[in-house]
Amino acid sequence: MGEKMDQFERLNLLFENKIELIHSKNVLVLGLGGVGSFAVEALVRSGIEKITIVDGDRISLSNLNRQLMTYHNNIGEYKTDEIEKRILNINPNCNVKKITNFITLDNIKSLFCDDIDYIVDACDTISIKLELIRICKIKNIKIISCMGTGNKIDPSKLKIIDIRKTSYDPIAKIVRKMVKEERIKGKIMVVSSDEKPHVKVEKLIPSNSYVPSVAGLLCASYVINDIVGELDV
Repeated sequence: MGEKMDQFERLNLLFENKIELIHSKNVLVLGLGGVGSFAVEALVRSGIEKITIVDGDRISLSNLNRQLMTYHNNIGEYKTDEIEKRILNINPNCNVKKITNFITLDNIKSLFCDDIDYIVDACDTISIKLELIRICKIKNIKIISCMGTGNKIDPSKLKIIDIRKTSYDPIAKIVRKMVKEERIKGKIMVVSSDEKPHVKVEKLIPSNSYVPSVAGLLCASYVINDIVGELDV
């Protein structure tokens, strides 16, 4: 117990002895790419001890420019397996649930078999983002959804914001439209950049290491600060 408290001693001081509250929350992170991998690690280093990680993909060479748990020596391995190793090296007490599967509209409800307190949506599929928002509203689960981080070069343009106040983000535009048309009430909090796209995109979306990672850290900060009551949104 002493070593465990030493690990989170500085965090506990910062949040005025709320580390046990953080330990008690169950967080699901959907997507373990440039955004999700950094969100997962920040959550675990911040005291989350119940976490569900969801991704059906294997590590490829193109992932190495932005995804936290990717190296030349683990290309071809499942992202869930590799990030689980990092989680348990950081905190062996963490209860990790792995869903090594691609989430579709047909199987999305399987994510909600357990009681979940927060969802970090770091997936790339717009239809899944929309459905997650719908389900979370019905089930009263708090969600922070990351919008587009590709083709951006200025991480300082990222912010945690209600979807209705977003701009210059093609994904956010689609989500805003859904929220308006379906008359979804209450704030829908997202991480979004108001930076204009950097280059003209033909097919492959450009990316870097520092914009998606900052977006992931912002997602994690939203969850932790909300747990300890430091948010006013």
